Amino acid sequence: MAVTVAGHLSIEELEDRYRSATETVAKSHLQTIWLLAKGRSIGDVAEILGFVPRWVELLVSRYNKAGPEALGDQRRGNGRTATLLTDEVLMALADRLREPPDDGGLWTGPKVAAWIAARLGLEKVHPQRGWDALKKLEWSIQVPRPRHPRAATEAEHETLKKTSPLRSPKPPSNIPTNRSKSGQPTNTGSD
Repeated sequence: MAVTVAGHLSIEELEDRYRSATETVAKSHLQTIWLLAKGRSIGDVAEILGFVPRWVELLVSRYNKAGPEALGDQRRGNGRTATLLTDEVLMALADRLREPPDDGGLWTGPKVAAWIAARLGLEKVHPQRGWDALKKLEWSIQVPRPRHPRAATEAEHETLKKTSPLRSPKPPSNIPTNRSKSGQPTNTGSD
């Protein structure tokens, strides 16, 4: 069954937009409308593009009502404006990151989330938001590559010994693996 496609764009314009689209979602939506405008059925288009027929019906309905602007990823406009990671918070965080965190060590997502929560007067902020803030600021943990053990000073060797986990004093047991436990050894040779 053929579907009526509104004449917002000609078949050639739909094809040109489909072939030149760079966004994946918009490209598949334009291809859907282009194929329907060429006379393909909803079932055929759904099978070609791997959509369910109901989604193809929704796409053509959206296109018929609002034109080509209704195609593509529409999720960008359905959220709220940022309330946590505003420009003001990110600028203040960038200043704060110049100093080590209150507990010392390195800045991490959870530490940044705690700082954001304190700054905004919130009980807590999810640790992922701290990581998101670090990524927005193009911040990454920079830890120097360890040097060769022989290059360490005696004091560094002692520090490593003090901070390394202790090894078990018990030696590993010897478990024989090449003989049978089921009985007397047998000779496989012929007498």
